[in-house]
Amino acid sequence: MDLEQVLQRKFGFTTFKPGQKEVIEQLLNGKDTLAVLPTGTGKSLCYQMIGQLLEGTVIIVSPLLSLMEDQVIQLQKKGESRVIALNSSLSYIEKHYVLDRLSNYKFIFISPETLMQKEVRIKLSKLRIALFVVDEAHCVAQWGVDFRPEYTKLFQIQQECRFPLTLALTATATPAVKKEIIAQLFNHRQEVAQVIYSVNRPNIGLIVNKTTEKDESLIIYLTKLNQKGIIYCATRKTAEKIARLIKEQTSLKTAYYHGGLTPNERSLLQQQFVSNQLDILCATNAFGMGIDKPDVRFVIHYDCPDSLENYVQEIGRAGRDGLPSVAILLYQQGDESIHHYFQTESRLDREVINTLLASQSKEEIMAAELNEIQQKWVEGYLNQEYTLEELEERLLRKEKERKQQLSIMLNYINQTKCRRQFIQHYFSEKIEVKEHADCCDNCGLFFDNYQEQIVQSPKENEISNRWEDILIRLFKE
Repeated sequence: MDLEQVLQRKFGFTTFKPGQKEVIEQLLNGKDTLAVLPTGTGKSLCYQMIGQLLEGTVIIVSPLLSLMEDQVIQLQKKGESRVIALNSSLSYIEKHYVLDRLSNYKFIFISPETLMQKEVRIKLSKLRIALFVVDEAHCVAQWGVDFRPEYTKLFQIQQECRFPLTLALTATATPAVKKEIIAQLFNHRQEVAQVIYSVNRPNIGLIVNKTTEKDESLIIYLTKLNQKGIIYCATRKTAEKIARLIKEQTSLKTAYYHGGLTPNERSLLQQQFVSNQLDILCATNAFGMGIDKPDVRFVIHYDCPDSLENYVQEIGRAGRDGLPSVAILLYQQGDESIHHYFQTESRLDREVINTLLASQSKEEIMAAELNEIQQKWVEGYLNQEYTLEELEERLLRKEKERKQQLSIMLNYINQTKCRRQFIQHYFSEKIEVKEHADCCDNCGLFFDNYQEQIVQSPKENEISNRWEDILIRLFKE
C-alpha cells in the first residue's frame, strides 16, 4: 500500500511529519503502539488514516471536552460526517439518540468518565472496533490514581471489547510514565511497538526571568511581542486578574479561561482564540491540549508550573508551525507555595477518606458529605477495586511523586547551564543539542534580539483570512 498516495488523496498532504508513517505502519501490521511524538507533529492523523484504511469504528478516549470538540470540528472540515463526541455536554435525549445509532459513526470521541457508564459499555462492546485510541496518554499516569481514577480502568473496557488494536498517543513521557502507560493499557500483550521522538522543540527559545515585578515584566514582554500567545496561571483567580491587567494596560484583545466557566463559554473562547478574534488567553492548565492553532508565538508562565512534564506540554503549544517562538517563565521567590498548598489539600482529602473508611459503617460512609474526588475513592473501595491499605499506598506514592516533580521544576528554574539539555536529560533522551544563541537564556539568548525574529518571521508568512483575500487567491488558482 502506498501510504503517501493515501495521504495526498485523503488529507491533501504530500509528505508525512516525523513519526506519523512509522505509527501507521505499526498499526497496519496489527501491533499495539505507544507513540510519543512532539506537539505539532499531527498525532491525530495517525488514527484518522487508520480509520480510512480499516473496517470498523475508531474509539478515541480524550481527556477534555474542548479537545474533543476541536477534533470533531477538524474532522468535519475534512469532510468526515460520521463523527461524534460522546460526553457530559450531551443532553439525555441527545445521548440516547447517539447510543441508539452508535454503529453509524466512524470516529467516536469519548471521555473516560462516560466510557465507564454501563449503558455506554454495553453499546461499545457490540461494535466492530478498528482502533482503540488513548489520546494524551500521559494522563493515565498523571491523573489515573488521585484525580481521574477512570483512567486506571481502561483495561476493563478493552477487555469487554475483545482487546481491539490499541494506540496510545502523547507528546511527553518519561521512562517511568511510558512504563506505566504500557502496564495500564497493554499488559495483555507481550510486545508493544514504541515510536518515540524527542520532546525537543528547537524553534522555541527558553527564558526564565527571576523578577520581583512580575506584572511590569509581563506587560513589557506583551507590548514588545504584540503577537498571539497564551499566559498560564496556577489559579482561576490569577487568570482573571491578569486578563484585567492586560485590558487595562494594553490594546491586546484578551480573555480568561478556566474550569469554572461553562462548557459553552470555554468552547466559545477556544474558537475565538483559534480564529484570531482574541490575541491572548490567560488560562489555567484546563486549556491547550490538542489546540489546533499553529501560530501561537509565545507561552508565558506567570506562575511556577507544578512539574517539568506539564511545563513542556504547555510550552509545546507555541510555534506549531515551526517558526521562531518563545517560552518565558516569570519566577518570584516563593511562587511554589501555591503548589505546596494544593499538596496539603490532597493530603487532607486522603486523611479524611482514611478516617471515614476505617471507622464507619457502609451506611455512614454512603451518607457522608464528600467532594467529587473523595466520592470516587469511596466508590472504588466499596466496589472492592482496592483495599483501604492499597488506596492509602497509591495516594501516598502520588503525593511523593508530586513533591519530587515540583523539586525538579525548581531545579530547572535555578539551572545555570543549558535549559534544553536539562529537559532532555530529564526525559532520558540522548542529548544532541549544541549550545547556540537561540537556545535559552543560559546559552546567550537575549529576548530583545530573539523577539525581532518572532515579530518579523510570522508576518512574512502570514496568510490573510479576510473573505476578499480568500476570493482573490481562489481566482489566482
